[in-house]
Amino acid sequence: MNRERNLFSRDEMYQMNVKVLNERGVKLDEIAQIAFMQQSKWNPNISYLECKESVDKILSLRDVFHILQLGAEIDRLTEQKAFKGPIQEILATDLGMFGIDELFGLELAGMYGTIGRTNFGDIDVNKPGIVAKLNFDGKGDKPACHTFLDDIVGAIAAAASTRVAQIENELEAKKDPTIIEEPKLF
Repeated sequence: MNRERNLFSRDEMYQMNVKVLNERGVKLDEIAQIAFMQQSKWNPNISYLECKESVDKILSLRDVFHILQLGAEIDRLTEQKAFKGPIQEILATDLGMFGIDELFGLELAGMYGTIGRTNFGDIDVNKPGIVAKLNFDGKGDKPACHTFLDDIVGAIAAAASTRVAQIENELEAKKDPTIIEEPKLF
């Protein structure tokens, strides 16, 4: 029996996520820029490279892979008018009261705790950078649908921003001479 694979290594998931993002018009640097803007408000000493590394790390996680792949596929199928009934129009217009797309974002950002969710809320409301472009390009009579992708991209940026803050806190904690055990970063 020749079955398709359903399990992938972290590197494979990362590569497939990058491919989907590129196909949908999103560059990793655009996500890292949002994470950097968000986190540098609180810590002027962080680097863009830390944010880019966090975006890369997050894109290799299995839950992120599932959320991104499913959300991008729902958007693609919506563009092809593959859904029936009222859900097609709800998805195509990114109806504000729909909210399931925000659940994808909250779940992804929530992998980094309450602060991850808070950071996602900030990005979802203020729509910086590529998030605003995706949101705008997916509205009205445009052929693109980014109902899920704008929230997922915002959540990746929020998670990356939060991860950078967590790493910085761990590094600061290591300076304490009373810390004996080496903290493990995820």
